[in-house]
Amino acid sequence: MSAVISNRKATQLRTWALFAFFFLPGLVMASWATRTPAIRDTLSVSTAGMGIVLFGLSVGSMSGILCSGWLVKRFGTRNIIRSGMALMVTGMLVMGAALFLSSPALFALGLAFLGAGLGSSEVAMNVEGAIVEGLLKKTVLPMMHGFYSLGTLAGAGIGMSLTALNVSAYGHLLAIGLVVVAPIVIAITAIPHGVGKNNADANAENPHQPHLPFYKDLQLLLIGTIVLAMAFAEGSANDWLPLLMVDGHGFSPTSGSMIYVGFTLGMTVGRFTGGWFIDRYSRVTVVRACAVMGILGISLIIFVDNAFVAGISVILWGLGTSLGFPLTISAAGDTGPDPATRVSVVAASGYIAFLVGPPLLGFLGEHYGLRLAMLVVLSLMVVAALVAKAVAKPEDRVSNAHERRIR
Repeated sequence: MSAVISNRKATQLRTWALFAFFFLPGLVMASWATRTPAIRDTLSVSTAGMGIVLFGLSVGSMSGILCSGWLVKRFGTRNIIRSGMALMVTGMLVMGAALFLSSPALFALGLAFLGAGLGSSEVAMNVEGAIVEGLLKKTVLPMMHGFYSLGTLAGAGIGMSLTALNVSAYGHLLAIGLVVVAPIVIAITAIPHGVGKNNADANAENPHQPHLPFYKDLQLLLIGTIVLAMAFAEGSANDWLPLLMVDGHGFSPTSGSMIYVGFTLGMTVGRFTGGWFIDRYSRVTVVRACAVMGILGISLIIFVDNAFVAGISVILWGLGTSLGFPLTISAAGDTGPDPATRVSVVAASGYIAFLVGPPLLGFLGEHYGLRLAMLVVLSLMVVAALVAKAVAKPEDRVSNAHERRIR
């Protein structure tokens, strides 16, 4: 009995540690995202130039995610989460120093460190989350991603307040980089050694287990398409929403930050309630409903010039993109053996959006305005709605196939 209680307590601590590891990156990301107008002015770059600076985040993220599957198998989830969080902290400190020195190149380097840390730990945290779901026997992965959104909500609130108080952006970023160190050091102790690494060893014992390589697996590629569209929409808001509201709708920098809070609120609500909707309905229904909400919200921002409508629209935008990552990550793991590799492939599709998105939207925004540039995001959300069936659970696919045979 004591062993059962001890295991249950260890699982609970592990769950809360993962909540922390999802929350802290959200706090960090929103902290600098809400300061993008001040960052652009401090670095003295144009909208297109800001897109090039943001490219550093994309390069770092893509580099991290492409290595993440191999790193998890080689070193285990604990080591990769720890090193990824260390890179995240380093990135924030470098970004703060870059703003103090007014150096766009150094700021892009800091973003690259930040992206590499988040990208490399992405798969490790989701592998841990999937294992915890199995131990708890209930869906908690969307809630874990909800803690990321809760972190962005907290970071956006702090950013909005400090913007209103005219606190320097470099001081803000340096403070956040230092504040997150203690929670990381405490939480990492709850993550067990060897997870992921041991799974790879187990897979090696069955080398003849049949499965399609990812580039021939149509379902996995369609899931990658969905996460690319959802990640593009989410990343576009993270990178450009305050500037979109300031330049495209005439908001003040403080009001632009406040609008970003609305987006993060929608993301947070969607992820904390998503598990209930997934269990009650289905992945396909939820993904399609999310895509439709995202389409509606982005369309209103592009075509309607009204402050109240803009505030409501960003909530719909947040709700629409809220379950993109957790749902597609879960779906990718169900498509066949070696879930860590499959998760990394799908996550890489999302990070392709982060790689391409900032410079593309920056270029389009410079020439046509950020509102019209968001037509790219709108089109991708339409594609996500059309291919939503790809995220169906294995039992649902079997059931649908059986019904078609009967007919």
